[in-house]
Amino acid sequence: MARILVTGGAGFIGSHLLEALCAAGDEVRVLDDLSTGRRANLPAGVALIEGDVADPHTVAGAMAGVDACYHLAAIASVERGVQDWLGTHRANLTGAITVFDAARARPGLRARPVPVVYASSAAVYGDAADLPITEATPPRPLSAYGADKLGCELHARVASHVHGVPAVGLRFFNVYGPRQDPRSPYSGVISIFCERLLAGAPVTIYGDGGQSRDFIYVGDIVAGLRGAMARAMAGAALAGEVFNLCTGVATRIDALAATIAHLCGGAADIRHAPARSGEIRDSVGARAAAAAAIGLPRPTALAEGLSETLSWMRAAV
Repeated sequence: MARILVTGGAGFIGSHLLEALCAAGDEVRVLDDLSTGRRANLPAGVALIEGDVADPHTVAGAMAGVDACYHLAAIASVERGVQDWLGTHRANLTGAITVFDAARARPGLRARPVPVVYASSAAVYGDAADLPITEATPPRPLSAYGADKLGCELHARVASHVHGVPAVGLRFFNVYGPRQDPRSPYSGVISIFCERLLAGAPVTIYGDGGQSRDFIYVGDIVAGLRGAMARAMAGAALAGEVFNLCTGVATRIDALAATIAHLCGGAADIRHAPARSGEIRDSVGARAAAAAAIGLPRPTALAEGLSETLSWMRAAV
């Protein structure tokens, strides 16, 4: 049994990770400010520290006595980054540095640093010219969120190289699954489409629908997080390791809408709107490096993951 801290654990991805950790018998505590996370997402027995991930005193207290830390807390809304550039930067980059700083060895407090597995994002790549996107693709973020996530990766390298913190970053592609709130500004297209098509409402596609994304089920994200932590705790992680978490499969947005409509038992009523300025046309990742390093299982098929998501939404109504 390990004692584990999960920042952002009351959120969509974090809550699924908590379930897996608790099922494995780990002792888990969560640091979350509940700005988007929910207490109801926490399994029984998980301790909640309600606080700010960028506050050094709070994070140091949350880190005390743990064997490992998953750092998921972030403000993932690109629009929020436009409206509150400095505030999102504080949560996303200052928050990550605060976690890495609390994880390093402290004389008289901690003999060894705490391994940290943290969430990065495919947003670091921006609009990549060559597909599929590999870890060697040059990062060229186009949003404040992507820039901050790239900054997290650079500071994780400092944490590892200078302070000996075993740190592994995972570049999440388009994550979906149960508990993703379709009304949240952080929500992805899948949760929005699922909610509307279940209700028999039309869906809006911005542009011609031919743009593509790499959609990965939240259960596969959890498997990647745990595999990365096993690598970090075993001392196998090199300074600054970062891996894609993706399926390697590109799905067109119009095909996505049609698939969800079919699973809902009908046809999609699709309305088109002008393409959003600056939107990336195509994004699909390469998963070979992560599969080899952290032992990823075969990714969940899109239809299977969508069925699980729709079942959760039906039950939540």
